[in-house]
Amino acid sequence: MLGSSAPPADAVPAPPQEPPRYVAAPTAPDDPAGEAATAPDPVTVATAPPPRRGGRAWQVLIGSAAVLVLLALCGLTAAALLDGRQLIGQRAAPSAAPETTRDAAAEASDLDSRDTDQAPLTARELFPDTTLVVGDGQTGYEVLRTHSSASCAVAATGEVADLLVRLGCNQVVRATLRTPDGDHLVTTGLFNLTDRSSAERARDRIRQLLDERQGRFRGMSAGDGSEVVATAPARVGWQVRGHYVAYAVVARADGATIRSGDTGVREILFDMLELHLNQGVLQRRADGGTTNQPTETPTEGTGDQGESTED
Repeated sequence: MLGSSAPPADAVPAPPQEPPRYVAAPTAPDDPAGEAATAPDPVTVATAPPPRRGGRAWQVLIGSAAVLVLLALCGLTAAALLDGRQLIGQRAAPSAAPETTRDAAAEASDLDSRDTDQAPLTARELFPDTTLVVGDGQTGYEVLRTHSSASCAVAATGEVADLLVRLGCNQVVRATLRTPDGDHLVTTGLFNLTDRSSAERARDRIRQLLDERQGRFRGMSAGDGSEVVATAPARVGWQVRGHYVAYAVVARADGATIRSGDTGVREILFDMLELHLNQGVLQRRADGGTTNQPTETPTEGTGDQGESTED
């Protein structure tokens, strides 16, 4: 064993062994933590064999080398941390927002206001053919008559007509149709109001006026035995999309009262209001300038109105 061998006779006696000294390494300039590195584990240093000659000089050299090694390690660690911090910063940096491109020749039609949807409605836009096929139906509704007017009061009576005029309605386009089976007649169309807010106000007030018998929607006679749509008890429906109020008046061709819960009449209202006017006419307007404009869900209502007492 190294510790048990006797020193030669001419050996210089080693000075008394001093306890190991630990020199704190200076803080690395780029050390993000700002803390000095420590010397190696004391157990590792303490187990090294003592030098046989020049003990103090060897200790100084070993200590200096250890300090240099620690400084190099600290520098590498600080550089790695700095590079990692820069890399994280680069990854975390938000990417530039993609540019929104739009075809200048195709401007979207905003249905919420007449200011942005200025083109007036036409009868040809709503009812272009003598037969109206909706959905996947193989047979269609017969279009008996179409009509367009700048006076909204022609399509309503009493307080309902006054309400529409007061809220800025400047146009109504409508038609009277016969159902494929010939059992019902329907007058349906669009009221053109100022903006969405005015259309929603009309929608909310119409039900109350109908319930209180203070007005009604007019069915439009088209001859050929269709006069009953203007006078018989009817089932009515209405809904709002943008600045438009869509409506439909359904009456039995024989003039009889429509019983509550008549599913056939409900299907007619759905065909006219949702499939034709909303998903057909108004969706084409909304799609006039863009293909990605979201489809707005219309708000609707239904009700009954009694026989007309008007001429």
